[in-house]
Amino acid sequence: MKFVCDSAAFSKACINVQRTVSSKSTIPSIEGILIEALSDSLKLTGYDLEVGSQTFIPAEVQENGSVILNARNLCDILRMVPDETVSIESDERNICKIISGDVQYSIIGTSADEYPDVPEVSAGFPIVINQALLKDMIRKTIFSVSTSERNPVHCGVRFEIGNGKIVLVAVDGARLAVRREDIDYSGDEVAFVVPAKTLGEVVKLSDNDEGFCSISVGRRHICFEIGEYRVISRLLEGNFIDYKAAIPISASTKITAPTKRLIECVERTALIITDRSSPVRCTIENGVMKFSSVTSIGTANDKMPAEIEGKDLEIGFNSKFVLDALKATESDEIRVELNSPSQPILFLPTEGDKFLFLVLPVRI
Repeated sequence: MKFVCDSAAFSKACINVQRTVSSKSTIPSIEGILIEALSDSLKLTGYDLEVGSQTFIPAEVQENGSVILNARNLCDILRMVPDETVSIESDERNICKIISGDVQYSIIGTSADEYPDVPEVSAGFPIVINQALLKDMIRKTIFSVSTSERNPVHCGVRFEIGNGKIVLVAVDGARLAVRREDIDYSGDEVAFVVPAKTLGEVVKLSDNDEGFCSISVGRRHICFEIGEYRVISRLLEGNFIDYKAAIPISASTKITAPTKRLIECVERTALIITDRSSPVRCTIENGVMKFSSVTSIGTANDKMPAEIEGKDLEIGFNSKFVLDALKATESDEIRVELNSPSQPILFLPTEGDKFLFLVLPVRI
């Protein structure tokens, strides 16, 4: 194998692919990047047996071939090369010479035959969505993904696609996040759960606001095509919670309030909270929302006016969970619906149904 390519483009591609390379494994080959020199381009692959990424970059290929190079070592070298171009040549023992300007390295590689097969994903009707929209939907749900392995299917975001709509759902046992949008899709209804790690990679690669992401879904795997990159991942299996049953269908107290002011009140009241189990207390009465907290440090109190409809109420909540939900709304005003101190708190748009955030209360 022998090729010459642009140093900056090669370095950027390797850094992006490196994120799906295993950092510590009993299989040495998956700690590396598979480099395949084709007729006029390089194909780079990183795969940790759960999530993989692939991309192509232009290259002047003088001899076709392939080799695996340790990802960390390769990325460190490419970051420091002095010239605008870099050449790599490997022999039959997989010894690679890396040359750029006056700098030369000789690195021991691994045979490409030892690299695991990356799953191929075949799908029916394509799912195409604007990159910026998909990134926004992921960011506004992924914070509610469970980090507990007790039920692995909740360690990802559920996608529901059909009838011209896409819905993303995440749940962690104490909160729920739902985002809905209209898309141009007329295929069969599909539902699947994508690991949070995979979606984090999709977000990082979705840097073109005008570009589109194409999604292919197989029985066990999914592929996101984003610009020059492909992200391939296993899907999570299991019974996802019936989240719709957890959403109250009515509310005895309804509040409309400016989102920014509400965030500021919760943040100020939570400043003295050092123990995650300590709640913020909210008293709703006479057109005012009063917030307070009591900890070993001291006490904090704040209040704000709001449009309140229904009965008075006092409830406690985890400040981080509520702030995560409020900051994900990105709307000037928010609708809050409650029933009792022991039932969920709902955060909704004042119009439409583009988002829904649910937070379970904390005993006070």
